[in-house]
Amino acid sequence: MPRELKPHESCERSIIKTYRRDIWNPFIIALKDYRLINSGDKVAVCISGGKDSMLLAKLIQQLKKYSEVPFAVEYIVMDPGYNEANRRKIEQNAELLKVPIKIFETNIFKVANKAEKSPCYLCARMRRGHLYKIAKDLGCNKIALGHHFNDVIETTLIAMFYGSQLQSMLPKLKSTNFEGMELIRPMYLIHESAIINWKNYNNLEFIDCACRFTEGVSRGQLSSKRREIKQLISSLKKTNPNIEKSIFNSLSSVCLDTFLGYKSKGAEHSFLDNYEEL
Repeated sequence: MPRELKPHESCERSIIKTYRRDIWNPFIIALKDYRLINSGDKVAVCISGGKDSMLLAKLIQQLKKYSEVPFAVEYIVMDPGYNEANRRKIEQNAELLKVPIKIFETNIFKVANKAEKSPCYLCARMRRGHLYKIAKDLGCNKIALGHHFNDVIETTLIAMFYGSQLQSMLPKLKSTNFEGMELIRPMYLIHESAIINWKNYNNLEFIDCACRFTEGVSRGQLSSKRREIKQLISSLKKTNPNIEKSIFNSLSSVCLDTFLGYKSKGAEHSFLDNYEEL
């Protein structure tokens, strides 16, 4: 009679077996194609407590177990000021999934919520800075975030529709403020629907947005550009099932010769710069 699997073992097996095609394989492809983790790296896996970052932690655990590439890892939770229930949920899930987290206290929510303008932007900026510092203090050279395929295409459309620019999200990025540090996104090719399916398959419950700024505000009152973009893509998929893939593939098929202008390394360029030379 087969041994009954513990919750963390069942979750790990489902990643390798049940969701091999939709989660494990795209995870490995992203690591290889974008050269995200190399021999000798020490990676800080940043856990917010949501479904994405908790799956990322399990993926990195499985990678370390099976990979021939030697690397070290830390699982860090930067507490920006979670309420008691959310903090407890994160700790319980970490114990359930056997993720050895290290929690670091900050007052980010308290500071950001006092901002008169763009508290969400300030919060995100402060979080990123704290994560880099914590990771560097732990001897890490990379921080891993749980952004996925849908985050990439949604960010691209948000920038176009609401920011008046063509800008996306790279699978890895060198830090400009913390020398020698790099941000990586190992779940770059994993669809959000696969993450949700994995969560439901294993009967897991994670925290959603834990921001103090949104506590007590009904979902209908929140203005979310990302939610609007999700709804738009969902609508477009009804007539074009491959719309997500098309948006994503366009990011590596940019024809600069057809653009009025572009920015590179902080400098602005116009199509007129070299027009007379054509």
